[in-house]
Amino acid sequence: MSDSLPAGLDSFVAAAGWPGAAVEPLPGDASFRRYFRLRQGGGETAMLMHAPPPHEDPGPFLHVGKWLLDHGMRAPAILAEDAAAGLVLIEDFGNDRMRDWLDVNPAAEADTYSAAIDALVDLHRCPPGPFAPYDMPTYLREVRLFTEWFCPAAGIAVHEAAHDAAWEQALAPLLDRQQPGVTVLRDYHAENIMLLPDSDQGLIDFQDALVGHPAYDLVSLLQDARRDVSLELEAAMLEHYLSRVDAGPQFIADYALLGAQRNAKIVGIFTRLWQRDGKPRYLSLIPRVWEAMERDLAHPALAPVAAWFDANVPAEWRERRGAGLSGEPK
Repeated sequence: MSDSLPAGLDSFVAAAGWPGAAVEPLPGDASFRRYFRLRQGGGETAMLMHAPPPHEDPGPFLHVGKWLLDHGMRAPAILAEDAAAGLVLIEDFGNDRMRDWLDVNPAAEADTYSAAIDALVDLHRCPPGPFAPYDMPTYLREVRLFTEWFCPAAGIAVHEAAHDAAWEQALAPLLDRQQPGVTVLRDYHAENIMLLPDSDQGLIDFQDALVGHPAYDLVSLLQDARRDVSLELEAAMLEHYLSRVDAGPQFIADYALLGAQRNAKIVGIFTRLWQRDGKPRYLSLIPRVWEAMERDLAHPALAPVAAWFDANVPAEWRERRGAGLSGEPK
């Protein structure tokens, strides 16, 4: 094994029953985690996740993954773990990410999204997991990413106290309606759903799960930052979800609230990935996210936040959907 592979990998895979396995590095994501595919001589494969401390901690992944498996959800089986070393060996879900598969099989889009909605329905019928709550401080901390990263990068001076007050006013009614809550995976979208040979949809990247509102993961799926989802498909999938659950009369309002909250957060995160982490490729995704955010802001439930945007974010940035950040990270 080369020097670029994690320290201690040889002994870890040998103890896990995979001595001498070929190790293939896989493309990374927006974090410090790395993934490798292990291959045995007979063609058997497994996935190795390296989540090295102090930047990463595999503990939350293991905690959430075991809970999902215990409740019948299709998370990858955990084959071996050494949390202190940041090494976890898991079931290999293959290469068919939902997004990539739909690029080749666009006619199956509605059926594939319907199955993803059905998986959420199953998750929401489980008791809420033993995870921290998606509370007001968390919602506010996330939307501040917009004012902390995007606004300075765009040269926009904003009223931050009014920003927090507007979001708190808009989100306060939702907090009561999200009780007792469901497990929220928080990054449930077409790049984090694997299509498996048995027609199941495998879940990955769920280590940040909280207990919150059932609309959140719907927003993540149907207002996808990385893939175009048509308004028609979004409406049809919302209708499909609502046909299977007793959601309550304020669900669409809550969907818009969480859509705006999540999308504002993502604009901030993508700006941070450019400026702090030197990953400018995420800037090209901002217009799609911003467009969804503007649709959400049009809902009456977002009136305080929409008023803040009107007063603080120049029309030129809104008209071009946040596009225009460029140059070297500061």
